Amino acid sequence: MKFIRLLPLLFPAAIAASAQIESPNTNLTAREEQIVAAAKAGGGNKIIQTGKPGLMPPLGWNSYDTFGDSVVESEVLSNAAWFQEHLEPLGWQFIVVDFRWYDPLPTGDDRLLNRTRTGAALAADEFGRLLPAPNRFPSGIKGLGFKPLADQLHAMGLKFGIHVMRGIPRQAVLAGTKILGGDFTATDAGNTNDKCPWCPDMFGVSNNAAGQAWYDSCVKLWASWGVDYIKVDDLSQPYHTSEIEMIRRAIDKCGRAIVFSTSPGPTSTSHAGHIATQANLWRISGDFWDRWQKIDAQFDLIAQWQGAGGPGHWPDADMIPFGHIAIRSKIDGSPHWTHFTRDEQLTLMSLWSLAPSPLMLGMNLPDNDDWTTALLTNPEVLAVDQDPLGEPARRIFAAGQTAEIWTRKLADGSLAVGFFNRTDDAVKVDYAWRNLGFHFAPKIRDLWLRQDLAQAKDFTAEIPAHGCVLLKVR
Repeated sequence: MKFIRLLPLLFPAAIAASAQIESPNTNLTAREEQIVAAAKAGGGNKIIQTGKPGLMPPLGWNSYDTFGDSVVESEVLSNAAWFQEHLEPLGWQFIVVDFRWYDPLPTGDDRLLNRTRTGAALAADEFGRLLPAPNRFPSGIKGLGFKPLADQLHAMGLKFGIHVMRGIPRQAVLAGTKILGGDFTATDAGNTNDKCPWCPDMFGVSNNAAGQAWYDSCVKLWASWGVDYIKVDDLSQPYHTSEIEMIRRAIDKCGRAIVFSTSPGPTSTSHAGHIATQANLWRISGDFWDRWQKIDAQFDLIAQWQGAGGPGHWPDADMIPFGHIAIRSKIDGSPHWTHFTRDEQLTLMSLWSLAPSPLMLGMNLPDNDDWTTALLTNPEVLAVDQDPLGEPARRIFAAGQTAEIWTRKLADGSLAVGFFNRTDDAVKVDYAWRNLGFHFAPKIRDLWLRQDLAQAKDFTAEIPAHGCVLLKVR
């Protein structure tokens, strides 16, 4: 294909660096070997997602952690192919193209945008609506937009999502471009005093009829492409009430079921009541990267949002930066394998599933090794995240316990229980099940090992630094 021959000319250094990264996941412990062996053995039912869009936390892949603003169509499709083979059978659904897909000359580094892309000519239609850059998404030539790519993904049994910036393109406002479906122009809709501090592409949208017409026209276009999920950036700080509501109204009238995600956050808990009526998921933190300090902070943020989520609306702890990341997402440095230890990765997946949070993957999926694949394909852990009861997790402080305890009621009457070690040293757990209302020796299953444990009135274990144990108790 002509485009594949062009790709090395666009990003030669990144491709060379990508080829040099190798997985560090050698010399697994006995427990880790058991986790991988259980994954290879397979088994477990698909987690069925039905009903209202976003009813359960979305499960998917997003291009940002690996490719920043520079992902190209061939990379989306290669990740989708791995996703279809390994994850779709377990209920994973969404493939999301993140961040500035309309720029023909992306930077790969958010920090450079105001210096290098202010005033850049962005791909757009005659009504000012942004289109995928054809040199990056060749199937979208002749104004087809993302429809051909969405059609390919739908044929694979997957759902398709895009990231968009809040607002209206500055280039459309400055040109006075006509808005589809009325007598308004982009000048009528744009608020030139409202600018994102880090991205030079958009002005804010005025809370008027022209502003609603603008969002209506955009969502109508995205729906015609077959978009199933939109992640709208720059809505949370400051909190843009009117634009959130305009986007919600535009989705509701577009005739297509579309999941609405707000980003990046942190959304303030003072807006919990409002955002839960508007969005299917919302970010509770700024961008999350592969450092223990980030996971450690998420414990407390998730605790602050306890009780705010439920079926159809979920606090979002952000994407999962495992495996091979930062190939062209320079905000996290050079291409590398995740900095998280294996225990930290287990902690993240366990905490996100208990919360529950959406699970959106950030790595280059075709590079996944056995360990990373095992983390993503455990049906018993995924079933906790996707439990239809939608009950939020509860953090418990137990006297005499160094480990932090989180519990979550499940639809089958059992209890998911996580013991987490947030310290830098191994800790011992000795916990009486009667503290959780079990006045007998309950049945216990280790969800990562996928095995039943001996029944006892007390649970004892040693948990490594930054590690965890995830159990199902009944």
